[in-house]
Amino acid sequence: MAIRQDNNAYQHIAYSPIYPKFKVTSTLRRNGFNGDFHGIVPISLIPALLADPKAETLLKARQYAMLSHYLRSSFEMDRYWASIRICIRNGYTIEDGSMWRDTIDLLHHFGKDTNSPKYVCPTDLKAEHDKWTEKKRIEREREELVESRRKAKKDEKKYKELKGRFLGLAFTDGILNIRVLESVEEFAEEGAKMRHCIFSNSYYLKENSLILSATINGKRIETIEVSLKTFQVVQSRGTCNSNTEYHERIINLVNKNIKLIQKRIAA
Repeated sequence: MAIRQDNNAYQHIAYSPIYPKFKVTSTLRRNGFNGDFHGIVPISLIPALLADPKAETLLKARQYAMLSHYLRSSFEMDRYWASIRICIRNGYTIEDGSMWRDTIDLLHHFGKDTNSPKYVCPTDLKAEHDKWTEKKRIEREREELVESRRKAKKDEKKYKELKGRFLGLAFTDGILNIRVLESVEEFAEEGAKMRHCIFSNSYYLKENSLILSATINGKRIETIEVSLKTFQVVQSRGTCNSNTEYHERIINLVNKNIKLIQKRIAA
């Protein structure tokens, strides 16, 4: 078999399983190839073993998942090579090349020591990957929130013009406390804590919507949208847009006090 790229037909064949009885050069044997492609297509593996010392090292170290990912993906291996050598020296097998590389990128981002077995040889790769991914998500959300708040400051005046007559409106049933959100900043806090789009979708600029927050002992329970046209609850959402055990009670409490909203309009 010759490794070349003549045309589409040949390339298709070259990516297919090959006949199990074959001979290879002594150079390939020397570079670690023993007849097992480990799920890697010949057209990728053979040229790499002949020309790339890093591919040879990965094969000889039995880092097959990392080798496969390296040959499938286009990335600069030098960035990860020191960490890979740490894995090899510590007898750590990388089970998922893509996930491991993502984890190393996250460790770099957070300034962690990627030459330490503690970080680059995790017992549970998925759990470690998920932990740093979540930390990055929180960091990104925090940065986006800061930027959104900066942009939203100019809308504060507009919000006061649209909803000024409702500010200070609040009511309770003795357990639940419901009040109108007082500022764009409060929309930002509500959206961040409840993890929904009340702030990111600029509900504070919707002329015919009034947004209220339901709490118990200061803890946010649900965020309520009331239509200023129909005076009905459009939606009431808890964390991540879920319904809480107080959902029906919140809606009923708003409905019982809807006249307070109507009076503000009349006034």
